[in-house]
Amino acid sequence: MEIILLKDIEKLGYKYDTVTVKNGYGRNYLIPQKMAVVANATNIGKRDEIVAKIEAEKEKRIDEFKAMAEQLKDKVIKIGAKAGTSGKIFGSVNNLQLVQAIKEQLDLDIERRSIELVEEVKNLGSYTAIAKLHKTVEATINFEVVAE
Repeated sequence: MEIILLKDIEKLGYKYDTVTVKNGYGRNYLIPQKMAVVANATNIGKRDEIVAKIEAEKEKRIDEFKAMAEQLKDKVIKIGAKAGTSGKIFGSVNNLQLVQAIKEQLDLDIERRSIELVEEVKNLGSYTAIAKLHKTVEATINFEVVAE
């Protein structure tokens, strides 16, 4: 069954993606919970209009995205994490924690999905991440994981 997602669903897809799911999962769970709609011609047309509006808004904000990339370029974001004596942290640092740290330290709102960690963060130290703010604008984020 082809459906259009109305929300981000972990391990399935992001909002406005068209995905294929089993009939029962779509009909008995996703559609009644208002998490998806059937991917028929009408709904695909509506989705295309909404996505086009979102893309147009992003195009208008391209200068803002370039300014964000400039702000991020030379900054080092500090993220506190609980760590053992060997420098290994308990758990790992993910893009959500990075977004929160950027919001606190630089007062920038970046979408969580647009940040991609270059490597898994499981130890104290310096790391980098890539923020895809727009199709044409990418920023490198340098961050350091420090012990709390």
